[in-house]
Amino acid sequence: MYTDLALHIGGNWMGGDGRGAEDVINPATEKPLARLPHARPSDLDQALAAAEKGFKIWRATSAYDRAKVLRKAANLVRERADAIARIMTQEQGKVLGESRLEVLTTADIIEWFAEEGRRAYGRIVPPRSKGSRLMVVQEPVGVVAAFTPWNFPTLTPARKIGASLAAGCAIIIKPSEETPGSCVELVRCFIDAGLPAGVLNMVFGVPATVSEYLIASEVVRKISFTGSVPVGKHLAGLAAKGMKRATMELGGHSPVVVFADADPEKTADTIAAFKYRNAGQVCISPTRFYVQEPIFDRFLQRFTEFANAIKLGDGLEQGVTMGPMANARRLDAMEAVVNDSKSRGGTIVTGGKRRGNQGYFFEPTVITGVPDDSKIMTEEPFGPVAPVVTFKSFDEVVERANSLKFGLAAYAFTSSAQTATAIGDALESGMVAVNNVVISTPETPFGGIKDSGYGHEGGIEGLEAYTAKKFISQT
Repeated sequence: MYTDLALHIGGNWMGGDGRGAEDVINPATEKPLARLPHARPSDLDQALAAAEKGFKIWRATSAYDRAKVLRKAANLVRERADAIARIMTQEQGKVLGESRLEVLTTADIIEWFAEEGRRAYGRIVPPRSKGSRLMVVQEPVGVVAAFTPWNFPTLTPARKIGASLAAGCAIIIKPSEETPGSCVELVRCFIDAGLPAGVLNMVFGVPATVSEYLIASEVVRKISFTGSVPVGKHLAGLAAKGMKRATMELGGHSPVVVFADADPEKTADTIAAFKYRNAGQVCISPTRFYVQEPIFDRFLQRFTEFANAIKLGDGLEQGVTMGPMANARRLDAMEAVVNDSKSRGGTIVTGGKRRGNQGYFFEPTVITGVPDDSKIMTEEPFGPVAPVVTFKSFDEVVERANSLKFGLAAYAFTSSAQTATAIGDALESGMVAVNNVVISTPETPFGGIKDSGYGHEGGIEGLEAYTAKKFISQT
């Protein structure tokens, strides 16, 4: 049911062979699924050399032919979606339906970049003198080192792999060691689609050791990281030492503003479903709920009913609507924010504790009455804990929503077109959804501001992140 784990370097799959290794744990059972080999320094050197060689081949391949390989890879992902989804649920914990949707979205991302790579247009600039030609062209930036987390084991790697390959770059990807099997199968789809050896390489190991080794190499010209703010700042500093381009998609703490003219029940149903997706372990998950006083009680009641109706269990079991946390660290973090909320005068409306003694299960939780300086309101919870508080006026809620250093995603609900426009303009966030939760698609830019990072994935911006613009003046 699981998969064979291995590194992929220069077109070859590499297993244990005396390498260090670690167990991959099923978060629903706490039992090991497989042993994951770690790359040795010599393996990393081999990956760098393979990527350097692969880049020369791939950049010389036409965008038209690159697109054919990417489209074939996307089709293979779709054909294997059910098998990949089962692997994902076993290692990450999300319910099988969510896993399958992620895999299918992964295919859409790859396919979109396949087509967009054929449209990496330059431009002709009108010259100042007769007989001159001024041109701006886009070229692949070079070898990419990419680092992805455990919460979306195929979607996040696909954004980096799809964009870099579409642009003509070679890439070394280090997925999370906690959820390696999904990305192993994703890489297999690219290899089976005919991608030349060395263009896509995959390594695992101690995260800090691998990242610092790869970023220090002169071969790497661009890094892309999705993960926590502290680690992102550290890697950005390492990249800056080598003047390497960087895309940083870091943490968030997404405010939700619900105005009194919104339908409280409909809004609660919409945003609660999005909140508890993947047990709240989503960087754009709604995490701070500000509800205007006149509808607070109705919103809270419906939101709590939704939380209580969630069926918690192993994501492979039929009827389960929320799986476990991905690891034991998340359980400790949830207990910490709940205990802090209680100590600060908060009320646990529902949930608030671990479920059972096997697996990393934490109950869907709703908390009210917490102050704005409490842990749950200031630190990204990354779990199924929802603080719901009141607000009085537009200006007040804008100030509170914008008060943190995060700026990744934000949400607002209102029946007023005027208020919708005003709140969309006022929220300090890289992405804002008004009256919906549609904030991440293959064709739109995904990224944050402030401590939530810089650069974009997705959209034309995501492709341009892997290109360098060259100006050519020709007479």
